[in-house]
Amino acid sequence: MKQRLADNQKGSIILVFIITLPFLILLAMYYMSLSLTSFQVSRLDQLHTEAQLAADAGADYAVEQLAQNTSWAGTGSEITLHSDSSLRTTYTATVTGSSSSKTIAVTGNTYWPASATTPTRSVSVDIDLYPVTTGNYSVVAGAGGLFMSNSSKITGGSVFINGEISMSNSAQIGLSTNPVSVQVADDICPSPADSTYPKVCTSGNPITINNTAHIYGAVTATNQTNGSGMSNTGLTSGGSVAPQALPTYTRPDSSHYPNSLTGNQASCSGSQAVTWPAGTKITGNVTLSNSCTVTVQGDVWITGTLNLSNTTKMIVSNTVGSTQPVIMIDGQGGATFSNSTQIVSNSSSTGIEFITFYSMAACSPSCASVTGTDLANSRSISTITLSNTAAAPNSVFYAYWTQVQLSNSGQLGAVIGQTIQMSNTAAITFGSAQAGVGNTTWIVKGYHRQ
Repeated sequence: MKQRLADNQKGSIILVFIITLPFLILLAMYYMSLSLTSFQVSRLDQLHTEAQLAADAGADYAVEQLAQNTSWAGTGSEITLHSDSSLRTTYTATVTGSSSSKTIAVTGNTYWPASATTPTRSVSVDIDLYPVTTGNYSVVAGAGGLFMSNSSKITGGSVFINGEISMSNSAQIGLSTNPVSVQVADDICPSPADSTYPKVCTSGNPITINNTAHIYGAVTATNQTNGSGMSNTGLTSGGSVAPQALPTYTRPDSSHYPNSLTGNQASCSGSQAVTWPAGTKITGNVTLSNSCTVTVQGDVWITGTLNLSNTTKMIVSNTVGSTQPVIMIDGQGGATFSNSTQIVSNSSSTGIEFITFYSMAACSPSCASVTGTDLANSRSISTITLSNTAAAPNSVFYAYWTQVQLSNSGQLGAVIGQTIQMSNTAAITFGSAQAGVGNTTWIVKGYHRQ
């Protein structure tokens, strides 16, 4: 009986297909549409990235052009950055503003396909710039001179050296696209030094250039006859340079510093924050380390040494405006800046002037004048040392009677010393404001994507 019932059962699969097939078709179409949409989103995102890269390239180009010509007004038309059979990227740049501030408006475009007449994706950015004007010179050295080695570079501001210049390996002054003025007085005789030191030598080349080292710029140097390693325009024939006194600074008396701190009170480490009020005398050595922050509100006198290390920041307060604070340092060890320490300018682009006064003379550190063998013995003592990407773009470093030593440093402003020694990748990219009129470098203050 059960077998007979089973044999009599009948059915059809057509109904199942009629019900499920449209569903499967719709599901397949949905996934195809989803895949196509995902591809389009991915492709458009890629095109947006290409437009962003074009805009950034245009921004870099615009800043470079302004560095060479402060009157540069923009590209005038689209500049093609990349073009192939399927894709084309371009940028345009327009400069507006005045001598005190400028804005670069850059638009990066992506055309897909390359033959398209309207952009597929566009990205616009605005870059706000402020000027940093060099003084007469961004690098000034006394009788000790300037010594550069490895890949050290001076790429902005003029150079004045009373003594001599020695360059080796791939050291460089100026750029082929941005030459700088170099003047050397050869005021380094006699050797060995005596009571008449320093005075101008009667013969000999005060500039020595070895290996692939090079000077791009107009070079004038007393007694120099060898012009190799110089171009744009190179050595001036028969040129002579008179020695110049280094910038002077009159040490204020104690009434200028009504506030007082000990070295320990002025020091900090870790995430600590310290404020140095205007007119503060700090007695003893100061150590700032491990990302601590110091806000400087005015002139400071340190009787000992100053040591900044490990991403410490020294910030110039907005309360000083455009008046540059002076930090006067008397200790033999002077001031050291290492391991990504930063001197941060205020909103007026005002940095700090660091002056060290130690010398080998008996009157140190309050000497009004140091000459003869005392100066000759002092010129090789380092009282300002910047290393390992220490950066201070708008600040001035002045070793009054001694040596400034730079190695692996970041952007710096003006550097002054009896001797300046630069090694490894030390770089002076532009000068800070000094008396007189000099070159202008435009520095990025803000970046805004539209």
